[in-house]
Amino acid sequence: MSISPGKGRALLFVGSVLSWSVGCGGSSQAPPIDGGSVGDAQRSGDAPPDAPDVSAVPTRFAIDALTAARIGSENGNGWPTVGKVYADVDWKQGPFAAVKLVVDLDTTCYPFETWAANPPPSGQTVPADCDAFDRNFNAFIDDGPGAASPVPFEIMHAITPFGGPEHLEIDLTDLANALPGKHRLRVDLTSYSDGAGQSTGSNNGWTVSARVDVTPGEAPRRVLAAIPLCAGQVKMGDAWPVIAFNAPDGTVGGRLEYRTSGHGQGAMATGCIGPAEEFCDRHQSIFVDSAQRIDIHPWRYDCASLCTLQHHAPFGPFVNGLDYCRENPLGLPSSVRASRANWCPGSMTTPYSWPDTDIPALAIPGPHTFSFEVSEIVADGAWMVSAIYYAYGS
Repeated sequence: MSISPGKGRALLFVGSVLSWSVGCGGSSQAPPIDGGSVGDAQRSGDAPPDAPDVSAVPTRFAIDALTAARIGSENGNGWPTVGKVYADVDWKQGPFAAVKLVVDLDTTCYPFETWAANPPPSGQTVPADCDAFDRNFNAFIDDGPGAASPVPFEIMHAITPFGGPEHLEIDLTDLANALPGKHRLRVDLTSYSDGAGQSTGSNNGWTVSARVDVTPGEAPRRVLAAIPLCAGQVKMGDAWPVIAFNAPDGTVGGRLEYRTSGHGQGAMATGCIGPAEEFCDRHQSIFVDSAQRIDIHPWRYDCASLCTLQHHAPFGPFVNGLDYCRENPLGLPSSVRASRANWCPGSMTTPYSWPDTDIPALAIPGPHTFSFEVSEIVADGAWMVSAIYYAYGS
């Protein structure tokens, strides 16, 4: 399926807008870190000299942010939330040895045996609440009123399977050490129902569960700041951004995290294997301080790994023949296997991550700029883009 970004967010970005026609704003960084090592941050000065230092022993804990939250389609009815859901999370005070977000997505599409108890309505192909298509799934931290920055941190950039469950995990250790305490999680999952119930459910949606796994302990790095640079999408004709940000005093290292994928409709064009932006292999250039340039080709060649053929069960539709992909049970195997613009159905888009050894300017305190360019975008297509800068101290 070609995923239309038509209701996607305009691109938001941080700091002074030096040049860009799409929206943006704001910055966020960790509070100043006082003297002493990061490993000493939780130790109590009131304990007697011979008392055991219990805070030095990591105790892992989990925060259940979302438990089977139901997210309905844009044109559905009766769902508690539509298109997105919010949750408050508090990963407490650091330092943290490890923090990760764990997400599980589910629909009523699979396994097919469940259709016996939840059959398609008369004349329809799939259960009414089953979403048979691949959808954009994105998770953000600190979005909306009360956030320190108008730009959220995009922490997960993924695509749902064609009608199947999905398990996703992403590391948040640097973000948690930069910004301990309470935060707001937003997950976006925009879908659309087919009222006739032929291509997908007539009132479809998804179930989302999310938790944060936290391991207190000495931080892998001393994170001075986490700054969201941009989050949103760009289309044909949009001006490329030049986004200003500041590396704090004491910065001796840094890292740039970049997520991107292409979506939407469009005519067949050069570099495309199909008539949609999702099938176009684009060249992108990343700039820091206008001079440092990194060239990438955000393209996934491994989508066939998400199609383990299974013989069709006695339940479910036979629209795909007798075989289906275990990981994408309602997708045509040929579509599931097709290469795409940095995404595959039923998988997370791994962020690009460049340390200061690749971009030396990231380790220099003071003002900087970040920018990117996409070689071409067809009409009705779009590229989703987000970026985060992390500053490290000694």
